[in-house]
Amino acid sequence: MGGGALLLERIEELTTGEAEPEEVERTLTEGYAEALALEAERWRLRRQIGEAAGQLEGDPDRVREVSDLAKRLETTDRELSHLRDVLAALRRRARCLGPPLEPATGPSA
Repeated sequence: MGGGALLLERIEELTTGEAEPEEVERTLTEGYAEALALEAERWRLRRQIGEAAGQLEGDPDRVREVSDLAKRLETTDRELSHLRDVLAALRRRARCLGPPLEPATGPSA
């Protein structure tokens, strides 16, 4: 099971079960980082598709490469869409839980 799958599993648990505000906030942050990584992957795949498409000229290897890249882009788009959906549910859950507690501080000197 990959890191993205573990993150999705944790989000599901926090959305439907008992959750501490701090853990929800930490998981939201991890989820946003994963979403940014998927966005970067989408841009990279789009750039590669454009580069490979510009060199097709009937080359079957290039045609296969563009096809493979397009499939990877489609998968990445689906993953990002799903992640955004579950993050929205977790954000709603975070609002219901309220703000995380501030850490206790010692007396000021």
